[in-house]
Amino acid sequence: MHSIVTTPLAIRGLVRALADRLSWLPPTLARFTVGWVFLWSGWGKLHSLDKIVEFFGQLGIPRPELQAPFASGTEFVCGILILAGLCTRIASVPLIITMIVAIVTAQRENVAALGDLFGLVEFLYIVLLIWLGVAGPGPLSLDALLVRLVDPDDLPSVQSGVTSDAATQTSVSRTVASGAGPNCVDATT
Repeated sequence: MHSIVTTPLAIRGLVRALADRLSWLPPTLARFTVGWVFLWSGWGKLHSLDKIVEFFGQLGIPRPELQAPFASGTEFVCGILILAGLCTRIASVPLIITMIVAIVTAQRENVAALGDLFGLVEFLYIVLLIWLGVAGPGPLSLDALLVRLVDPDDLPSVQSGVTSDAATQTSVSRTVASGAGPNCVDATT
């Protein structure tokens, strides 16, 4: 009976240890994938603005001559930021808004029910961007590098990619005590 309980517990311990060692991988893969897609999507749109302005006009987006370069530039710049892991939490917000607009305008006819929404690549991007916005860019990012350079006391929480309550409280206490406001670099990356 003893081995029936200890064997699964030992396996669980090995799986958790492996998962802890690979905790850097999911945010890195998500960042590289989403950042790469938006960087090149924005780049392509910036180099064919006439077609994008026309397409936005066909969708009924107001002032397409302003919206098209703005959306294209947003995709390009925020894609670069997310790919590098710099200001990832901030850069995810405009991209989420861009994807919501894409669903409401370009994909409106393809969404008749909630299940249809789940099949859209734009919705998948929204989910990944929300996750990156909440979880942060992970330990293999410029944000994490900047935290290591600026605040070495937060090194353990940055390296692991996991923030303990104590590390969060310490970071918040330092921010409040210094009078600093929110910025791109966050110790809970």
